[in-house]
Amino acid sequence: MDKSKPWYETIVFPALLRHSRTVYGVAMHKALAEAGYDDVPKNGLYVIGGLALGAGGVPLGQLVKELGVSKQAAGQLVDTLVLRGYLERTEDTEDRRRSNLTLTKRGHAAAAIQAAARKKIDAQLLARVGPENLLRTRQTLAALIDLGRETSGEKEVEH
Repeated sequence: MDKSKPWYETIVFPALLRHSRTVYGVAMHKALAEAGYDDVPKNGLYVIGGLALGAGGVPLGQLVKELGVSKQAAGQLVDTLVLRGYLERTEDTEDRRRSNLTLTKRGHAAAAIQAAARKKIDAQLLARVGPENLLRTRQTLAALIDLGRETSGEKEVEH
C-alpha cells in the first residue's frame, strides 16, 4: 500500500462506491429495526424509498428495470413486501397486464424512518466535506450514471 497517498486514493472506485453505499444501508436498516420494522429485505430499502419519493403507483416493469435484478427476483421481493404489509399491488386501470405498487400505511411509516436515517448520514457527510465537495461528488456520480446510460443505449431520465 502506498503510504504517500491518502487511503481513498489507493482503493478502486467501485469499491469506494460499494462501501459508501453500505453506510447508508446499515444506518437505514438499524433505524428500521429499532422502530420495529426489522423485516425489510435488503433491496426493500430501494423499493420503499423510491415509492415514497414518487407520486402515485409505480409500474412493476419500471421497478424491475431500476433494481437491475431478474423479473423473478423482483417479483419475489415485491411479494415479500406485500405480504409483510409495506406495499399494495393494484391492477393498472389502463393496462390490465401491468400492476402498480403503492405504499401502505406501514410502508409510509418505514419510508419516513428510512428517510430520517438517510438525512442524518447526509448531514454528517456535509459537515465533513462541505457543500462544494458534496456538490462535486454528486456531479461525479451523475456523470458516471450518464456514462452507464450512454453505454447501455438508455435515454437520459430527468429526476
